[in-house]
Amino acid sequence: MFGTEMWERFSWYGLRAILATFMAASPAVGGLGLSQGTAQAIVGVYGALIYLVALPGGWVADRILGARRAVLWGGFVIMCGHISMAVPARSGVFVALGLLLIIAGTGLLKPNISAMVGKLYPEDADARRDAGFSIFYLGINLGAFIAPIVVGQLAEGNRWHLGFGAAAVGMALGLVQYVLGRSHLRGVGDEPGHRLTPGERRHFGVVSIAAVVVVAAALALWAASGTLTLDAFALAVTVVILIVPVAYFGYILLGSHNLTPEERAGMRAYIWLFVAAAIFWMIYDLAPTVLLFFAQDHTDLSLFGIQITAATTQSFNPLFIMIFVPVFAALWVKLGNRVTAPQKFAFALLMVGLSFVIMAAASRLAGSGKVSVWWLVLVYLVQVFGELALSPVGLSVTSKLAPQAFKGQMLGIWFIATSVGDAVGGQTGRLREYMSDPAYFLVLAAIALVAGVLLFLFTPRLRTLMREHDHVPAGTSQT
Repeated sequence: MFGTEMWERFSWYGLRAILATFMAASPAVGGLGLSQGTAQAIVGVYGALIYLVALPGGWVADRILGARRAVLWGGFVIMCGHISMAVPARSGVFVALGLLLIIAGTGLLKPNISAMVGKLYPEDADARRDAGFSIFYLGINLGAFIAPIVVGQLAEGNRWHLGFGAAAVGMALGLVQYVLGRSHLRGVGDEPGHRLTPGERRHFGVVSIAAVVVVAAALALWAASGTLTLDAFALAVTVVILIVPVAYFGYILLGSHNLTPEERAGMRAYIWLFVAAAIFWMIYDLAPTVLLFFAQDHTDLSLFGIQITAATTQSFNPLFIMIFVPVFAALWVKLGNRVTAPQKFAFALLMVGLSFVIMAAASRLAGSGKVSVWWLVLVYLVQVFGELALSPVGLSVTSKLAPQAFKGQMLGIWFIATSVGDAVGGQTGRLREYMSDPAYFLVLAAIALVAGVLLFLFTPRLRTLMREHDHVPAGTSQT
């Protein structure tokens, strides 16, 4: 599981490290020739959909394929997506197909491989399970650290498709290891947890085909109207993604569902935390777009006297995560219940806001020439402090506040906060058409800082709604 996830993350972060710069590069050097704003919007929607499809991906595994086959097919589809990206065609058709395949494959693989790791251990082996997940998460961040360095170097000199090919090879290696190691799983994930009946399968097939036809027809009519553009499409997808949590929380709170007063209060508190998380990811996940463009255009890419690629700067984040996870784990144990979940979320918002204050200063200095890469090192360091305060506690507080009738579904809702943040973050590129880069960074910083201060101020009220102190086990990044 460690090896499979490491190579899958290698392929994901390798692609992410060069995707935006490839899209914005001139067709004369093999790019798509999009504006940086459009590239940012597309990458934002792409990241948002990756997290959104985790919900149906988990359902397919639980009701149709079983987790083991879902991971296998997911990895295969991801590999095919990267192969499509690696085709050196002038048209963007292969790029679009590749991204769609990677989104679909990740929806099958990502949620189910984590579920399988948890099932490798007996129910009462909590300590061993926690240790197993620690090893698993190390694989995530190891793949995330290595990929931008390798793929970025291969793609240097406008060899974009060679970089995409490396991501395909990485996923292929993960699949080989997964198949060869099947015997060690001892049947884990072989069967769906709640297999569909024949009648339910037919109904699912009809509904799926109807949905595909409706979406295809809507896109065809939109294209025929002459108003379908990449920017308009990204905006439409963002609106749909925003509607999902609004509709879901409305469904829970406005219906009866036999919720107790305590469960309703907990859900009201959770909405605050959900919004805070979405704001955090809105800024944090601008790393593969805004920060990558800054590294490419305004940064002297010399680190300890060694010339690095712009893509390599994407390795700073997972490196700091691997270094500081033990530090923060020990810190949370030491602080215990004295620091609650709302306070940790507020701290995370202040950190990500501070990181963009630093970016505003760096971008102002960049007006008179390229700045040192150490500015980006500092930005990523501060952001990781925020992530390690928010990310580990997210699933825990979601599980704690979820009504009994929605326990399983609510764990998927936590990832929709990331989806919302990524989608909205992609749209913030439109602001750069009307303001300078320093002003852009300061506007986003102000949103996060104000939200962090408000969350600190409302912590007593949220603790009342949650009805107890938070006890959150130390954890690691969700990436």
